[in-house]
Amino acid sequence: MKFLLTSAGINNKSIQDALVDMLGKPIAESSALCIPTAMYGHPWVGPGVKAWQFIRGNSENSMVELGWKSVGVLELTALPSIAEDRWVPLVRETDVLLVAGGDALYLCHWMRQSGLADLLPSLNAVYVGMSAGSMVMAPSIGEDFVGWTPPNGGDETLGLVDFAMFPHLDHEMLPGNTMAAAERWAAGMQGPAYAMDDQTAIKVIDGAVEVVSEGHWKLFSP
Repeated sequence: MKFLLTSAGINNKSIQDALVDMLGKPIAESSALCIPTAMYGHPWVGPGVKAWQFIRGNSENSMVELGWKSVGVLELTALPSIAEDRWVPLVRETDVLLVAGGDALYLCHWMRQSGLADLLPSLNAVYVGMSAGSMVMAPSIGEDFVGWTPPNGGDETLGLVDFAMFPHLDHEMLPGNTMAAAERWAAGMQGPAYAMDDQTAIKVIDGAVEVVSEGHWKLFSP
């Protein structure tokens, strides 16, 4: 699977160009599934109007509203209660998964419970994450980002990439997200860690990592 891990969605030309390149065809010819699940686990964005805005394609962060050939909704909390043949073929046929931000551990829990986590490595789709939707791909997120507590505790996530992410660097609405805070966070992580602002994304294809940015970012190496 190809990963485009963003801090705040497809919000500049460089990130959008990277997405089109990964798709191998125009957005207007590509099918998408949006996954709002992470939003329900975070008190700032769900449930309620912001989840609806994301699904409708009317949010502040461009993902759903880019002009896809088709867009569907994949709600992970519903999947354990329906047969796999109702949803697995749909996922296998889609070109891109658009995964909203929210709470990374809540999202991780439902990716595992739903079976999507096991399915992801075999997909040909492009996985586009935003904030928590990106962080969930890391081996862990760090104690700073623990909100919703999983049944077994801890901060471990899926580990489908080998680095961690600190999103929304220097965001005006998040005064604690400074480079100094990111450096302290990175000091507690076990592997490579990126701090990234909302104009930055990380592209991963076959394990090769490339930063795509019109803003600023920093790699902290262990």
